[in-house]
Amino acid sequence: MITIYTDGAAKGNPGPGGYGVVMKFRQHRKELSEGFRLTTNNRMELLAVIKALEEIKVSGIPVSIYSDSKYVVDSIEKGWLWGWQKKGFKDKKNPDLWRKYIPLHVKYKPKLIWVKGHAGNPENERCDQLAVEAAESGNLPPDLGYESSIS
Repeated sequence: MITIYTDGAAKGNPGPGGYGVVMKFRQHRKELSEGFRLTTNNRMELLAVIKALEEIKVSGIPVSIYSDSKYVVDSIEKGWLWGWQKKGFKDKKNPDLWRKYIPLHVKYKPKLIWVKGHAGNPENERCDQLAVEAAESGNLPPDLGYESSIS
C-alpha cells in the first residue's frame, strides 16, 4: 500500500500558494512541496494529489490518498469529475488540473479519504507546514494554468 497525505495553501486566495505531500511505502518516505506566486487553495490541493501520483514509479499497488480538501475528495469519490469531463468542464474551475489528474486516476485508481485539517494528524500537519513554507519561500514561479485563466 502506498499512503499519501496532501495539503495545499494559498494566502489571499488568490495569492501566493503552495502544496505539500508526504508519501509512504514500506520503510520509504518522501516529501514534496512547491510554491507559486499567484494561485488558489483549491488548485494547490488538487496539484498536491497530481504531483504525488506522478511520483509513483510502479502500478498495481493500492494507493490511498488522505486530503483535508472536500473539493478534491468529493469531486473524485462522489463521481462529479466524470460528469464535468463529459461536459468538457464547462463553467468548472481548474480544468487544466482535472485533465492532468484523470489519466493518473485511471492508471493508479487511488482511494481518496477526507481527513479533518488542523486536527492533530501528524502527516496532515506536516503537509500543511510544507505547503505554507513553499508559499512563503519568495521568488515564486507563476502558476501558468491559473494566471492564463484570469488574463
